[in-house]
Amino acid sequence: MKHQTNKIKAFTLSEIIIVLILTAIVVGLAFTILGLVQKHMLSIQKNYNTQTELNKLEASLWLDFNRFSKIEFDNIENRLKFKTEIDSVKYQFLDTKIVKDLDTFPIMLKQRMFFLNGKLVKQGQVDAIKIETQKQVLFVFKQNDATLFMN
Repeated sequence: MKHQTNKIKAFTLSEIIIVLILTAIVVGLAFTILGLVQKHMLSIQKNYNTQTELNKLEASLWLDFNRFSKIEFDNIENRLKFKTEIDSVKYQFLDTKIVKDLDTFPIMLKQRMFFLNGKLVKQGQVDAIKIETQKQVLFVFKQNDATLFMN
């Protein structure tokens, strides 16, 4: 008489536990790396948004500096005023943003300086502005014509 043993080939309990432990370690590492990648992506997005806002501000200032004939800075109101006989635009400098009429540029200013004919001025007529942020410096100016010196 033959003795039949029906053995099923399978993994032992200890082998399955080791596989589960290794899987848990790999999944934990994957989630850790995913968190680091997400943090990196948020940082890149923030830098991109800041750079975009700086570019928009620079373009807006260039247009206004070259469009308006009279530019004045009021130190009391912390406001830069662009004027012509027909139109005017104002930039309000606040701690965390710069407001131009209906536009708001969320930019943290480190320093801002105003110039007239290459000399630093604290108030009054200006023909150039230097804006320093944490990472970039913007310098915008206008070419003066005879009307500046006639008035």
